[in-house]
Amino acid sequence: MLKAKKMRIDVVSLHKKLEIILKMLVDTQMISNYRSVFRGRGLEFEDFRDYTLGDDSSMIDWKTSARAMKLLIKMFKEERELDVYILLDTSSSMIFGSTEKLKMEYAAEVAATFAFMITEAGDRAGLTMFTDKPVKVVPLSVGKKHFQIIMNYLVKPEFYGGDFDLQKILEFTMSISKKKGLMIIISDFIGLKKGWERALKLASVKFDVIGVMVRDPRDEYLPSEDLGQFVLQDPYTDASLLINPKKISEEYGKAAKNETAAIRKTFMKCNADLVKLTTEKSFMKPLIEYFIMRRSRTWR
Repeated sequence: MLKAKKMRIDVVSLHKKLEIILKMLVDTQMISNYRSVFRGRGLEFEDFRDYTLGDDSSMIDWKTSARAMKLLIKMFKEERELDVYILLDTSSSMIFGSTEKLKMEYAAEVAATFAFMITEAGDRAGLTMFTDKPVKVVPLSVGKKHFQIIMNYLVKPEFYGGDFDLQKILEFTMSISKKKGLMIIISDFIGLKKGWERALKLASVKFDVIGVMVRDPRDEYLPSEDLGQFVLQDPYTDASLLINPKKISEEYGKAAKNETAAIRKTFMKCNADLVKLTTEKSFMKPLIEYFIMRRSRTWR
C-alpha cells in the first residue's frame, strides 16, 4: 500500500505535453472530427447542417447538398454531447517502476491527456479511480474547471494501492451510466480475475470501449545477464519468491507475451480496441497514431 509518497507528476510539464498533443490533433483534424472518430458506425441521424471550413469533406451528403444547392453535413444526436468514462486502475501492481516513472504516474498522465482532450471537445468526462472497488468517482461534467478537478484527484497518493477487480468496476460503471458512450480503461491488466471477459463483452454492448495497457519493461522481460538472485513480491498478497532472473528470463518473457496476446484477443472478440504503452517511451506518438488509425477505420 502506498503511504506518504508524493506523486512525481510535473503538472507544468504535463500541460506542455498536452499542448503538443492538441496541436498534433488540430493538424490532423482530430479535434474538429473528434465526435465522428469515437462514435463509429450505427449513429442515429438527427438533421443536416451547413458545411463550414474545417469540417471533413467525407461527411458531406452530396445528394442532399445537390438538391439544396449548398453543402450539407449529416448531424447525429451524439454529436451534441458524448459521455466518456475514464477508468483508471490504481491497484498495487501500478505502484511499480523500473524507469523514470512508476506505472501509476505514467497512467495518470495518460488519463489527464484524455480528460483534457474530451473536455476541450465539449464532451462530458468522468473519472473513476479503482482497485477492486471504486476509490474515487468524479461525475461526468464539462469544461476547464472540471478538467482541473480531475487533475487534482489524479495526483493524490491516497487513491493508489489495493487489490484489483476489473469485472466489478465494469459492472459499476454500467450501473451508473444513463446512456451509451465511450469507456476508456487505463490499466496494466495484471491480476485479472475470472469473469472479466464476460463483463467486458457486456460493457462493449453499451459502450465504445478502448483499453489502454500500461506496462513497465519489467512486466515484459527480466534481465538475461547473470545479476545474482532477486526477491519478487506479489503486489496484492505480499507473498515473496527468491529467483535468479537469468534462469527464468526466457520463460518469463514468453509468459508475458502470451498474456498480452490473450488480453488483446479478448478485446478483439468484444469489438473493443486495445492500445499498448510502455513507460520507457512517450505515450503521445502511439496515441496519435491510434487516433489516426481509428479515424481511418471509422470513415472508410
